[in-house]
Amino acid sequence: MTIEGSLPIAGPKKVGSWGGVCYYPISYNRLGRDAEEADALEIIDMASKASLADQQKQVQENIHAQIKSFSMSMDEILLPDTKRIGEAHELPPQPTAPRRSGLGFAVGRNAQPTNHPVVPETRPLKRVELSERLKDLIGYKLDIKPSQIPHKEAGQGLYLDGEADVGTVVALYPGVIYSPAYYRYIPGYPRVNAQNTYLITRYDGTVINAQPWGLGGETREVWNGLSMAEFKPDMQGVEKGSDRFWKLLNSPMVGTQAGLSSDILERRNPLAFAHYANHPANSTGPNVMVCPYDFPLAEKDMRAYIPNILFGNAEEVKMKRFGSFWFKLGSSGNGGSSVPVLKTLVLVATRALNNEEVLLNYRLSNSKRRPAWYTPVDEEEDRRRWS
Repeated sequence: MTIEGSLPIAGPKKVGSWGGVCYYPISYNRLGRDAEEADALEIIDMASKASLADQQKQVQENIHAQIKSFSMSMDEILLPDTKRIGEAHELPPQPTAPRRSGLGFAVGRNAQPTNHPVVPETRPLKRVELSERLKDLIGYKLDIKPSQIPHKEAGQGLYLDGEADVGTVVALYPGVIYSPAYYRYIPGYPRVNAQNTYLITRYDGTVINAQPWGLGGETREVWNGLSMAEFKPDMQGVEKGSDRFWKLLNSPMVGTQAGLSSDILERRNPLAFAHYANHPANSTGPNVMVCPYDFPLAEKDMRAYIPNILFGNAEEVKMKRFGSFWFKLGSSGNGGSSVPVLKTLVLVATRALNNEEVLLNYRLSNSKRRPAWYTPVDEEEDRRRWS
């Protein structure tokens, strides 16, 4: 899935924005399965009176509460009986390694990275087994299989097996997170979507690349997102004058200057498949929407279940746009908040789901050429959002 956005590069188009868009399904979810029409009308009335900041806060709180519940369910399945949320990372003291001799350093015997985090012990379940057990606890699981969209480019699709209420967080968007400061490190820059159909952009310009994540893994492990294939741009054609200059300016940056973080992630994560959701066909409509979620890194007990890592520094970066390019101005703290976050995305059900394919409105720009398979869900709404 490639969803393009307002990037200074040829690439993903943004989906979703804050506002009250996520507010309605999320708020309805808080009422529970017994909610009635009058409750929905009350939500609409509350939304009309609530400030944008209040809506954002409530959306974040509800998404966080759902993901915390999911994390607790995962702990119940995977961790020993003595370890749960709040205890999962309380590991016993590690024995001090004996001082190595010069010869030991020379031959590298039993060499281990000194900053390598300790991975907590988990039950050796396959991802399929884990997914089935999770369904017993939360009522649904996700499957990847051929899409029912009648187009040859539809490929694999995302399916919900079971039932999920409106406002339920049904999937997490995994992968490497790039702030505008690090756009030029995205593989394939500036045409980042030329060989990558798993990019998405948040309303604030944050790009998430799910290509390195793929289908995840079969264990809990330290992951740094370096599994992506090397991008080799087309070198054909004669490069003269300004062509050579623009190619130099637009080339993807490489190396370890910015770097990737390394975190312990649950690679078996059964909900980390949002990147497989397809755009609906002309005869159908979307049943989920994208909502931004800022995961607070202070929640260390939940960290393994957030399938994302940050490219570059964790701090916010001041950027200035000059034409089509963003330039780094320097650190700006983190917007007044003392809690660093991972700027991620989740898919939220816009209606009750029951054993069906998960479909997301890609909301592609109407100012650029759209692919043949794309049919706008609401052309007028897209025009307003992209104006």
